[in-house]
Amino acid sequence: MRKNLSAQIRRPEILEAYYQTIIEEGLEGASIGKVAARMNIHPSLIIHYFKTKNNMTIDLVELIIEKFEAPHLLDFTSETDPARRLDRLLDVIFSKEWSKSVDIRVFFAFYYLSFREPVIRERFEAMFRRFRDHLAAEFELAHEHGLIQTDDRTAAADAVVTLMEGMEFHAAFLAEGRPFEAFAALAKGMAWDVLLGRVATASGPPGGSGMSISQAN
Repeated sequence: MRKNLSAQIRRPEILEAYYQTIIEEGLEGASIGKVAARMNIHPSLIIHYFKTKNNMTIDLVELIIEKFEAPHLLDFTSETDPARRLDRLLDVIFSKEWSKSVDIRVFFAFYYLSFREPVIRERFEAMFRRFRDHLAAEFELAHEHGLIQTDDRTAAADAVVTLMEGMEFHAAFLAEGRPFEAFAALAKGMAWDVLLGRVATASGPPGGSGMSISQAN
């Protein structure tokens, strides 16, 4: 029992140290030795828990998913006003705080790995499906209250996820000195265009402004 408790404590600590080491050293440079040095422990302790770096990498996916899903940011159960709930949801998913929930260097490294490692790909696919379905459920609630006009809430959720991920790439590679908030406002405005039925979800929305539900109506 004591041994299991120790493992429950140490494994998350090691994975967080691995995560931080990837940020500084990159995935290829984040060796077991460097993770151990960061924690001031012997490498054999990491090997004891994970056996190999590959095993540690697979387990780290769960930490990344936990950070990405950020339940503390997406809990709107206390919000009783449907319009305010939808506003808050869009504010959060197009915010810098959400964007930084997983370091972009780690996310891109595992995005690359997902094309080589079927286990990582399966977990990433499940993560995005859960998130897409969560958005679809929120959009269904908003539709029931007459706040949005899109006919297919799942397709709308797909479009919003696409806008979120595109925003990350755009801000990373095409910023040209412009602040993240400029890209977030553009993407959020496009999301409103989708939700208000101004564009078909099968085609990319042409643009918009980062408005609230009160401004949209």
